[in-house]
Amino acid sequence: LQKQLYMDFTKKQKNVVEKDIENSEIADGKQHIFQALQYMRKLCNHPALVLSPNHPQLAQVQDYLKQTGLDLHDIINAPKLSALRTLLFECGIGEEDIDKKASQDQNFPIQNVISQHRALIFCQLKDMLDMVENDLFKKYMPSVTYMRLDGSIDPRDRQKVVRKFNEDPSIDCLLLTTKVGGLGLNLTGADTVIFVEHDWNPMNDLQAMDRAHRIGQKKVVNVYRIITKGTLEEKIMGLQKFKMNIASTVVNQQNSGLASMDTHQLLDLFDPDNVTSQDNEEKNNGDSQTAKGMEDIANETGLTGKAKEALGELKELWDPSQYEEEYNLDTFIKTLR
Repeated sequence: LQKQLYMDFTKKQKNVVEKDIENSEIADGKQHIFQALQYMRKLCNHPALVLSPNHPQLAQVQDYLKQTGLDLHDIINAPKLSALRTLLFECGIGEEDIDKKASQDQNFPIQNVISQHRALIFCQLKDMLDMVENDLFKKYMPSVTYMRLDGSIDPRDRQKVVRKFNEDPSIDCLLLTTKVGGLGLNLTGADTVIFVEHDWNPMNDLQAMDRAHRIGQKKVVNVYRIITKGTLEEKIMGLQKFKMNIASTVVNQQNSGLASMDTHQLLDLFDPDNVTSQDNEEKNNGDSQTAKGMEDIANETGLTGKAKEALGELKELWDPSQYEEEYNLDTFIKTLR
């Protein structure tokens, strides 16, 4: 279900974006692109996040669910929640046998067991936190104890939540939004960080990671990312790595956000697969655009002499495909054989 919705949307929207650009509707076109990318990110998380009452495929999806006897919020329709469940079990969080019995019998007694590991679970959207809480923890993992910290919590009460989580080892997980969880909090009670969603800006995710890497942390902290294969999320991770590799050389207001991406990069985000393939003509065009982009940055920032010359040499490193390959799931799986 999720894959079909994603493929249908990306195929249709890429054609729409190409027409917008051809018609030079720059302002409206970019706004449409950002809305489409947000839709794709939500769909990577859970189809329920995009299937609103006015969705054109809602009736078709409802017929499919009726024929299969499934509910939209069943975990089988949310691979990310299924992957998160497996990951938590592997980290020793939750009791698989107990959770299975409890999900079948609401009166099944659950004993609170202190887990060896404790996790911070980060999402970009509050709605996705709701999915983790209601569709995963309450339905399939009732043995897991958790707290929650998002924008709905009064800033004056957030430190109380942090203190309770750090001091009470019986609390297995803390659910957070990346923006709230990255604001100077000390969460050394956790030794596992899990990103269910990923930010365009790598610094935001790094700040969230650092909540567990604080003074007073006595355990090794492991960080996990749940990435939907063959989708926009793989490209986001490639862009994160790419930005981090050039950030130490050039960081300014013009290249800090998604709006700085050029046309061929934006269109590439709508390819659901073959995330690293480019033909020679596209690569040559990309190289010339990169060189021009470096020259523009040098002029805007007022660099001269050796600094400007060094910036120009960056075009040899400006190949996003190498970072996309690093985060490509097929490439990673091959290394396990």
